[in-house]
Amino acid sequence: MTAIAGALGKRMWDLGVENAEQYRLLAEDNRIALRLVRPDRGRIYDSSGKVIAGNEQTFRIAIMPEEAQDVSSVLEKLRLLIPLSDEEIENVQYSIARKRSFAHVIVKDRMSWDELSAVAVNLPTLPGVQLEMGLSRVYPFGKDFAHQVGYVGSVSDADLEVAGEFDSLLRVPDYQIGKVGIERAYEHQLRGSPGTRRVEVNASGRTMRDLSVDPPLAGNDLQVTIDHHLQNFMRVRLEGQSASAIVIDPASGALLGCVSSPSFDPNLFSNGITNSEYTTLLENDYRPLFDKTVQGVYPPGSTIKMSIALAALELGVMDPEEHVTCNGHLDIAGRRFHCWKRNGHGRMNMVGALRESCDIYFYELAQRVGIEKIAEMNDRLGLGRRFDLPLFSMAMGNNPTPAWKRTRHGQDWRIGDTINASIGQGYMLTSPMQLAVMTARLASGMAVEPHMIIPRQGRQVSKNSVPALNLSSEHLNIIRKGMFEVCNHERGTAYGSRIADSSRQIAGKTGTSQVFSITAAERAAGIRAQTDLPWNRRDHALFVAYAPYHAPRVSVTVVVEHGGGGSTIAAPIARDIVLFALHGGIPPAEDYPVSQRNRIRQDFSRLSQYLLPPHPEHRTISRT
Repeated sequence: MTAIAGALGKRMWDLGVENAEQYRLLAEDNRIALRLVRPDRGRIYDSSGKVIAGNEQTFRIAIMPEEAQDVSSVLEKLRLLIPLSDEEIENVQYSIARKRSFAHVIVKDRMSWDELSAVAVNLPTLPGVQLEMGLSRVYPFGKDFAHQVGYVGSVSDADLEVAGEFDSLLRVPDYQIGKVGIERAYEHQLRGSPGTRRVEVNASGRTMRDLSVDPPLAGNDLQVTIDHHLQNFMRVRLEGQSASAIVIDPASGALLGCVSSPSFDPNLFSNGITNSEYTTLLENDYRPLFDKTVQGVYPPGSTIKMSIALAALELGVMDPEEHVTCNGHLDIAGRRFHCWKRNGHGRMNMVGALRESCDIYFYELAQRVGIEKIAEMNDRLGLGRRFDLPLFSMAMGNNPTPAWKRTRHGQDWRIGDTINASIGQGYMLTSPMQLAVMTARLASGMAVEPHMIIPRQGRQVSKNSVPALNLSSEHLNIIRKGMFEVCNHERGTAYGSRIADSSRQIAGKTGTSQVFSITAAERAAGIRAQTDLPWNRRDHALFVAYAPYHAPRVSVTVVVEHGGGGSTIAAPIARDIVLFALHGGIPPAEDYPVSQRNRIRQDFSRLSQYLLPPHPEHRTISRT
């Protein structure tokens, strides 16, 4: 007994005196826990300083299962007070099953004041229900910037795997991160740094009281080069089409407008999109979730002809005044290749061939230049490339060469492949962004790179910092003259989309790319009108342009999927966008040909009711 008492005394001495400090610290560690405090997400502004992605205070309902006990009964009572779908109830039950009983689960976010009041009055009969206030991501202009800014969403298991074990902020309940667009590309800059909260917990891990807080550091704000006023007009102008439109500053490469139509409301995702809403977006034939400006790839059609002509001039294989006779078709290697104009164009020089988009002229040109040199010029003008833009899943397109065909298809390159490439068909594929860069480079003669983020110091890319293309100015001027006559010569393919104001005249190129090949039997029977074909079999309509002709300020690209003809569908849209960008608002009818002015006034009167005011009141979006 003496030995036992001695041993106990020795142990008590160790615990209470000799090692007391060590055990006190261990006990403190078990009693005190650190909780992360989420930082405010950085805001995103347009070029004029309007908030296009911010944070707003919202009210929400949460439930603590431990206090509610009969969760299903409480949720049924809530359904009598506020609208809760079966899907929302299932999501709540799923979240409860994954968390501890004392962890709160969000039942409904972004409640209206009436909903909040209804729940608040009935709180005594709703055990475990709590009313909370927090910050939620909001996109004030909805559809206008959906594809560029993107959206935030809940952290997925895949996100956790990518982040690794050290990114503990992603494990904070109900935390959201960028999923696509700028929100994803600049996630770490926008996210900020979390703070810490020291809390006292009991043995089961439940928080008993707060002890101290180290505040978080808010994320960095970003500003884009895109102007909301122009962006809004472009989206409204494309409404009802499956299309894309891009406006670039040809001197710097800054994106002034970038729209994929139809769009979607990114607030659906930050709020928690339902399965039915998501299914509706996925099943839409016009693919609203698909960013056509960079993800869409199309045969460029005749918009590629400037590159072919420029390659021929740089190589010296074609004098611009040399004539090629077009009688409507050309027989090469036992195969007949047709011009889009059935009876031909007659004798064509280079400017005339660009103006009237003569296919036979460019068949001849392509044979002299060769596909390797065509591919080189395409590359210099920006085709077949991915650009450094914070946009989701950019497509590279295809700038084909004989080596590519051998690798991809195990076949040799044939002369027919070169002929098809000369009119932007066959294996050639480009994105609207690539066509926009090509047009900007032709307009400025500079190797501009597209960009859409303004540096934090506010320094924009200037013309002096952009390298030259190192192409002959004489040769570029020949190409530009052909593009000018496309829109301003009475035989030009886009003469109907000319601008009457001589100080704002447009230079451009139409393009129509076939989705399905025309068989010999169909050609003999007479090609059916585009309107007689199913929508998904109609040609794509393209138009690229810059303006004003003598001092380019904007470069515009429009692609309308299955729109039909580039001259009749894409060119009028591009002209409206050009004039809106140059005027900074709805252009006067006097900028249009006299015969079109009454229709233009009616069209703009109809569009105006869907446009936001030029300087809308800034929505108050709080950080705290």
